[in-house]
Amino acid sequence: MANNDDLSYNAEPLYAAREPIHPKAIHGRFRRFKNIVLLVAYGFFFLLPWIRWDRGVGPDQAVMFDIPSRRYYLFDLVIHPQDMFLLAGFLILAAWLLFFVTGLVGRAFCGYFCFQTLWTDLFMKVEALVQGDRNKRLRLEKQPWNVEKLTKKGLTVAIWTVIAFWTGFTFTSYWADAPQLFVDFFTGDAVKAAYITTGILTATTLIFAGFAREQVCIYMCPYARFQSVMFDKETLVVSYDAKRGEGEAGRAPLKQGLKTLEERHAQGVGDCIDCNLCVQVCPTGIDIRDGLQLECISCGLCIDACDEIMTKRGWPTGLIRYASELELETGEKPNLLKFRTIGYGLATFAATVLLLYGIFARAPADVSVQQVRQPLFTVMASGEIQNNYNVKINNKLQEELDFRLAVEGLPDAKVSVVGDFEGLSVPADSSRKFLVHVRARPESGVERKDLEFVLTEEDGRIEPLEHDATFVFR
Repeated sequence: MANNDDLSYNAEPLYAAREPIHPKAIHGRFRRFKNIVLLVAYGFFFLLPWIRWDRGVGPDQAVMFDIPSRRYYLFDLVIHPQDMFLLAGFLILAAWLLFFVTGLVGRAFCGYFCFQTLWTDLFMKVEALVQGDRNKRLRLEKQPWNVEKLTKKGLTVAIWTVIAFWTGFTFTSYWADAPQLFVDFFTGDAVKAAYITTGILTATTLIFAGFAREQVCIYMCPYARFQSVMFDKETLVVSYDAKRGEGEAGRAPLKQGLKTLEERHAQGVGDCIDCNLCVQVCPTGIDIRDGLQLECISCGLCIDACDEIMTKRGWPTGLIRYASELELETGEKPNLLKFRTIGYGLATFAATVLLLYGIFARAPADVSVQQVRQPLFTVMASGEIQNNYNVKINNKLQEELDFRLAVEGLPDAKVSVVGDFEGLSVPADSSRKFLVHVRARPESGVERKDLEFVLTEEDGRIEPLEHDATFVFR
């Protein structure tokens, strides 16, 4: 029996230093689509806080989260605290849409629309602009620290920091009047929360998009972990056609006797010339020829790279393409109208309809009635019983509303509003609370009775508002 002391093995290291990835620039349809998404996304994000919008009442900023007044302004749409169910509806819609897209085309959201992808893409463009193409960046990475390396690296980080700062400041601008915040921020008059929020987002954007990059997708993002539950054999993912690329004898570079498809096929060699361009353009540094991998964000840049090579050779494109596992195995095109995608699609459609209904069917005003408990009732000198109620009216319109108050269910009740009010007037886009006295004669054997407050708008611009309450006799 062997002694344990004689046993030896080479343990695999648990940790390894990150090797920087420097993707090669590529042109193609997926790269063009990514550029379009990049421009549109940045256009919306960076410009929206500066667009002015006259809505009569409230701030003149097109999009703004106004915390002090508890309002969310989206052009002419004003979301009040009572409408927070719309936020839940939007989050449900976003989740179902993500499931639907993932069931169809895998991690396409990650490759084209994720914030991490968009900002990393921009930071990489800055890096290429300052430091040069991939070969120059690799050479710069290996050379010792000197004036050239310090200058280029320093300038790159400086530009990244400016972009990160403006990203953080722009986000903060959604929560305050952007032009005024700009002045207050740089004169030291802004609130502490503005500096803290901008500072945190500046640091996280710089670290995640400038230095962590693909590590955020691989190690931090949970989406890569649970996406597999939404995949099946008919989900379209970025795939390498191994049958065509490897052939019977494997892939081989171009050389004498293997320069044409006819020569390669005659020797059983696949169409892949092993140029590694698909690896060089990958932002996460993987080899798509190794199959579906957690690190793949489905950006399609390896498709552009492979198609470029195939086109130059005059060979058919599509060696790397969006394809399902079933298609690669059998050659059959995937059935997109399967139970999973239909279910996700119907859920997404239903969530969209309900969200739109919630937006357009919102009540222009609402009322709440709360009975004053101390005292619960008062016996007046006339023998009448008085109950007091706090009536709060929320006016969500951009115009003043005037109401008349009546009580139903309590015959001969007397209603009066504390204060000098001939009517219940509520300014535009605001709330007002009124103390209301209701008096009634006691009824034999009755301890309490249900009643209903009815508020009718003077000009009939909205439907009457109704709210149930209880009148206590003893």
